[in-house]
Amino acid sequence: MPTLLFKSLNIKSLNLNNMYEIVKTTLARQLRIDPERVTLDAQIKRDLGADSVDILQLLMRLEDDYGITIPDQALAKFETVNDVVTYLDNLKK
Repeated sequence: MPTLLFKSLNIKSLNLNNMYEIVKTTLARQLRIDPERVTLDAQIKRDLGADSVDILQLLMRLEDDYGITIPDQALAKFETVNDVVTYLDNLKK
């Protein structure tokens, strides 16, 4: 699903699958890769070819789109797509 469909939603209203679709779509667009490569277990840097700046841009995009704040120290913890999705899901709690 395109990210644009979710922009009007609050992060707390999204289920895990919706969050995964958002991260998947955003990463695929940003890195200009096939969305099918963006699996939950994909290593963001190794498997998808992202660098630290790409990850930072992803987080800034999510912050802007969904009105959330992700601390800079969380950046170092995001190795897989699942790490990002799990982090977002934990924001709901």
